Amino acid sequence: MRPKLEEHDKLEDGVRVRLTKLEKKLLVERCREEGYRNLSDFCRAKLVKRREIKKVEVSREFVIIIKKLDYDLNLNQVSKAINSQQIYHPLAADQMVFQQLLKELRNCFSVLQNYMDVIE
Repeated sequence: MRPKLEEHDKLEDGVRVRLTKLEKKLLVERCREEGYRNLSDFCRAKLVKRREIKKVEVSREFVIIIKKLDYDLNLNQVSKAINSQQIYHPLAADQMVFQQLLKELRNCFSVLQNYMDVIE
């Protein structure tokens, strides 16, 4: 059962707008592209509210870095390997791997920071 809405939050009134088939198709596409759940939410956001969803487009470099991290860096596996032994003494090879991971994380952080600066 849905929770009761406050009187000012109830969606009771409607507006009818006539569109061509092409206009509606374009509107629905734009609604999907911008990540809205449905056409009503999209129209309310565009007509009345401030923009609720910020769409951030990322560069090819960012996508490559994220995919590499997803493939190379699985922190759960690393921490499990470390914690599965009673006493773990990192070897020189382990330290090199951790240094490489740290370098990749710093690189990702730098790219993410650039995008955050653009958003703000």
